[in-house]
Amino acid sequence: MFKKILIANRGEIACRIMRTARRMGIATVAVYSEADANARHAREADESIPIGAAPSAQSYLDVKKIVTACRATGAEAVHPGYGFLSENPALPRALAKAGIAFIGPDPDAIAAMGDKIAAKQIAVKAGVPTVPGHLGVIKDAKAAIAVARRIEYPVMLKAAAGGGGKGMRVAANDAELTEAFRRASGEAKTAFGDARLFIEKYVERPRHIEIQVLGDAHGNVVHLFERECSIQRRHQKVIEEAPSPFLDAKTRARMGAAAVALAKAAKYRSAGTVEFIVDSKRNFYFLEMNTRLQVEHPVTEMVTGLDLVELMIRIAGGERLPFAQKDLRLSGSAIEARVYAEDPRRGFLPSAGRLVRYAEPAGDGVRVDGGVYEGAEIPIFYDPMIAKVAAHAKHRSAATARLAQALDGFVVAGVSNNVDFLAAILRNPRFCAGKLSTDFIAREFPEGFDGVKPTREETELAVLAGAAAQAIASPRLGDGSLCVMIGGDDYPVIARRVPDGAIIARKRRTQTVRTAWRPAQPIFKAVIGKTETVFRIERRGLRWHLSRRGATFEIMVVPRHAATLLRRMKPKPPAERSRHLVSPMPGLLVSIVAATGQDVKAGEALAVIEAMKMENVLRAERDGRVGRIVAKPGDSLAVDQVILEFE
Repeated sequence: MFKKILIANRGEIACRIMRTARRMGIATVAVYSEADANARHAREADESIPIGAAPSAQSYLDVKKIVTACRATGAEAVHPGYGFLSENPALPRALAKAGIAFIGPDPDAIAAMGDKIAAKQIAVKAGVPTVPGHLGVIKDAKAAIAVARRIEYPVMLKAAAGGGGKGMRVAANDAELTEAFRRASGEAKTAFGDARLFIEKYVERPRHIEIQVLGDAHGNVVHLFERECSIQRRHQKVIEEAPSPFLDAKTRARMGAAAVALAKAAKYRSAGTVEFIVDSKRNFYFLEMNTRLQVEHPVTEMVTGLDLVELMIRIAGGERLPFAQKDLRLSGSAIEARVYAEDPRRGFLPSAGRLVRYAEPAGDGVRVDGGVYEGAEIPIFYDPMIAKVAAHAKHRSAATARLAQALDGFVVAGVSNNVDFLAAILRNPRFCAGKLSTDFIAREFPEGFDGVKPTREETELAVLAGAAAQAIASPRLGDGSLCVMIGGDDYPVIARRVPDGAIIARKRRTQTVRTAWRPAQPIFKAVIGKTETVFRIERRGLRWHLSRRGATFEIMVVPRHAATLLRRMKPKPPAERSRHLVSPMPGLLVSIVAATGQDVKAGEALAVIEAMKMENVLRAERDGRVGRIVAKPGDSLAVDQVILEFE
């Protein structure tokens, strides 16, 4: 077995690989860019070595620097994680020349299956059903339009070397396809150093279900059942689970057999994933094969009891798989949610900055794969994932409830995040019923996300929690006659602090709020009456900000006479911003499309910002004329920084 391995990655996946290596007695080496000098993965490794500037092309994507780092530290093997160089055959080939092992597939398998076009061609030869499309590189937008007209719109462009939703666009007509080609090729070049695209028919409202496979160097290949990854936004997975609530035993066996056949055809070794789309009649079509560990691998580990990272390491060391297909069983249900630094209330724009507060949840059946710490920086150069939270239970409904409570106990402050949005998905009736499709988010949140409308019972819990928090934080309340103000509604209460929490009288009913919470703690965990509940809580001036299950509450708790006076005060009007185009996120200004003096129409493109490896087009909200250009291409922009002014 290897004595020392280098992890050619960053963030949560680097930290996750280190945990297994540590348990196996293997020393680890972390590589880091200038932006990650103080990152968690660089701190937790046994050794850390710098490899270049912040842009990934100058650090994490530089094969020569990875090999040099191995030689400098004496690392015997490299685990690539996912993303970056994980599906680039140049890395294992360079490592082989240097006498260093690669913890992953052979380079020929990566080249064959990691290239989405070649993978489809192999699948066709193997008899695996595939989506109609063009099995070749699309040279330009004109060629894409010709294919699209032949197979009929809607169509999807995909990066040949891609993954994770990068370099992927859906188009419904010629005009959309022309712009989609330009955007997708640009993203593919930025993310993978490869601008090649291919095109296929877009199957509307499918389910995205993938099969985890494992192969060793002795010809043994098995599958570890499926994961459902239908909850996606912009083609990037948001929530994943195992097993799928849709598959029956017969379909599961057929999909597993197809995945194994494909892996054998590619002479596949290590962990890999064969991805399918599945229609309403359980017909399945091959999409692609990811020749690496997947982001969502924890749910498979939770329902099988296996450690995929350990198996990858042992396979790379020449060991045989320690089990056959007949030995594998599913146990319970597991669901994972990806926590991102993004703002769902502003169109899911990426966020960056310092984590001023950060606390991961814990509990029975709960697992967090994190890559940050309180005080760490979320840089603009990489994927905005903060952590993954997964929950396991005997049944899907119990796993869902367990994950929802874990999210309620997840504290992230300093950057915008999607925790409330994830909680909103978990409570959605269609999700709870297992009625999933890849357009779930688009259909269930057509206007975006602006919080969940709480039920009457949830509002009542928030009232009692807010009153209790005020009683605990300010025990000298006079007679305790208070008013809990939420939005335009007032809730009269009488609150009194007691050693184990507070006693709240409301509507001629007395409730005991039992809690160990103290001011400044970010989690308010309590038993209110007979209900066990968890709120994230923060004091913001005179207000309490509480959130639970995707619903948020801005609460003021004041003496009753003060509430009457406050209701008479008129709210301050928002500042006028219609004359400015401002950056909605931190990022790099790639280009300014508009010019001084130009008349623009509503919806017309004005500027392009790159953040978290994605290009974002800023458009005019209304007709107008450009007065002055303030920023210039190449500028690093902060949130709300002015780019241009209108006359």
